[in-house]
Amino acid sequence: MIRSLLFAASILALAGCGGQEALPPISGFGAQPVLPAPRGGLLPTVKIAEAVGWPEGAAPTPAAGFQVQRFAGGLAHPRWLYRLPNGDILVAESDAPAKPETQRGCLRDFIQGLVMRRAGSKTPSADRITLLRDADGDGVVETRALFLENLTSPFGMALVGERLYVANADAVVMVPYRTGDTRASAAPVKIADLPAGRNHHWTKSLVASPDGSRLYVGVGSNSNIGENGLDEEVDRAAILEVDLSTGARRVYASGLRNPVGLAWNPDSGLLWTAVNERDDIGNDLVPDYMTSVQPGGFYGWPWSYWGQTVDTRVTPANPQRVAGALRPDYGLGAHTASLGLVFHDGDSLPARYRHGAFIGQHGSWNRKPPVGYKVIFVPFQAGRPSGPPEDVLTDFLNAKGQAQGRPVGVITDATGALLVADDVGDAVWRVSRAPHRRETP
Repeated sequence: MIRSLLFAASILALAGCGGQEALPPISGFGAQPVLPAPRGGLLPTVKIAEAVGWPEGAAPTPAAGFQVQRFAGGLAHPRWLYRLPNGDILVAESDAPAKPETQRGCLRDFIQGLVMRRAGSKTPSADRITLLRDADGDGVVETRALFLENLTSPFGMALVGERLYVANADAVVMVPYRTGDTRASAAPVKIADLPAGRNHHWTKSLVASPDGSRLYVGVGSNSNIGENGLDEEVDRAAILEVDLSTGARRVYASGLRNPVGLAWNPDSGLLWTAVNERDDIGNDLVPDYMTSVQPGGFYGWPWSYWGQTVDTRVTPANPQRVAGALRPDYGLGAHTASLGLVFHDGDSLPARYRHGAFIGQHGSWNRKPPVGYKVIFVPFQAGRPSGPPEDVLTDFLNAKGQAQGRPVGVITDATGALLVADDVGDAVWRVSRAPHRRETP
């Protein structure tokens, strides 16, 4: 074991050296991101922002016109957020589940595990959902309650009527809920199994259909580009649809390497997702993206990216599938790890933010220089992206390049302010409109 650790450490050290020049990060954004020629090597690029947490009293920096406050702190790796009808906020405190002994993976997986641990992940999962209540509306939680525990790496949540659905790493479960509850009144009941096993990508996001008859579940791939065999990718790299009347599940859309954020666009009514793309072909490939989701659509993974750009590393090739691959709507930058996605639908922010998208970018571990580590906004008009990205919350990295925090899930609270889950800072941040200051005569 010591020899393996020393070897892995040397691999990490070498991987962090050298590399190639990187394009400006903005080149990977928009409807037509730059797609340079792929560049590979013996070792992947590794650039780890060591997780150190926030110094006392410190906070990320909001954009001009905004203010930020600590909505809640002292959480255990908060990943995802959900707002209940009465304004209470549920936070999934969660990390990756243990992998089965038979699927612990290769040296690459082992190295990536070391990287993730240094970057603030791979901590023991709290496996719980906590309820946060800001009864007086001052932007700071007064009531914190253990809503549900003994889960399996919970992530997505969705309320339909008086039933709260939770996406564990291996199944969708349900508990009863009535407005005002601070603790689930019954044990979870399994509704549908989800792909599990190795769980290379373990998070399972969740959104209900507008009529409440179906759930949509984001399930990431079990590998980077299918290197663990396509038998392990059944119903993965996909958005699954679960019929709540029967529990039956089907693939709604596929070829999405790791679809995390899921949200209904308030203008078009279409489902949108934020997707993490593949690694190991350069600093500037492949752009993560957000896209509207076509039922039955195929988005390329693992055989192609950004539509029909072939990934020659994948064998056997599949030109027939590539020919039908759809191009995403909007690039979010290579290796930004764009996870959270929410469309703003309130009136508390300036009018230009209405129906635009806020995206939580968790940040890279495999790009030099690093990218992400911030929350951005993309304006929309008539249900489509209509402009370049804008920084909303930044400085999650300190001057030494260490991670004080890493943004994940994003939602709006009952007032329309933005809430951001920070899984390294163990906090939820609230971003709201700064008070208007009158000029001194």
